[in-house]
Amino acid sequence: MATSSSILEAPASIFSSCSIRSPLTLRKPYPFLVNIKRRRPQRKRNFVLKSAVEDVSVLDSPPPPPPADAKSQLIPSLKLKLLSIVSGLNRGLSANEDDLQKADAAAKELETVAGPVDLTTDLDKLQGKWKLIYSSAFSSRTLGGSRPGLPTGRLLPVTLGQVFQRIDVVSKDFDNIAEVELGAPWPLPPLEVTATLAHKFELLGTSTVKITFEKTTVKTKGNLSQLPPFEVPRIPDALRPPSNPGSGEFDVTFIDSDTRITRGDRGELRVFVIT
Repeated sequence: MATSSSILEAPASIFSSCSIRSPLTLRKPYPFLVNIKRRRPQRKRNFVLKSAVEDVSVLDSPPPPPPADAKSQLIPSLKLKLLSIVSGLNRGLSANEDDLQKADAAAKELETVAGPVDLTTDLDKLQGKWKLIYSSAFSSRTLGGSRPGLPTGRLLPVTLGQVFQRIDVVSKDFDNIAEVELGAPWPLPPLEVTATLAHKFELLGTSTVKITFEKTTVKTKGNLSQLPPFEVPRIPDALRPPSNPGSGEFDVTFIDSDTRITRGDRGELRVFVIT
């Protein structure tokens, strides 16, 4: 018969031999414990793996596309701002110094947001008939702008009507067209004419346009519209003043499907819209 001390010691020897302190070493004497211990890590691994996959799907997925391009949102409002400033200036003929500065600042803001113009890939954007709505040089009160030209509102009343640029990118034709009303002594009515200054153009670099003058054609309007157009004799190159070389350059600083901004070789800012 076992003594009390041997009975008390027996469980300790059993537990010691089964290594109860290290449950993973249990074998066949306790199969249910082995199964429990094997399933628990599996469930934990599945849980951790699922959590990791969920975290990766949130953190590593590509960000959603922006709602809209910021540039495409800004350009229409900046265009509207510029057109609002210049629309009441009679193409620049009534602009004062403050008007000139406001128009220039609004144009620069639009040019900066839109970025550089590359006409080597977008030359077709020049195609069409463009209406001039503002020229900073017209504030000099001459039809030549920053170049010599007929005075307006002086001894010989000259009223400037609409001004256009007609550009053909295939033939390289570049025509400046101006509607002009020439005053006449009473009782004669004023003479309305359309003057077309024909040029050829070429692209220099990515955004600079060079135009070369060819001829001026005048067509009468109104009561004398039945008269055929006539060509104004060209001043010989030897007699032409240095200020009127017959050619010029300007940079296209902004252009899209309906609006164009140019800056001339004499600092002239012009704004056009397509017609």
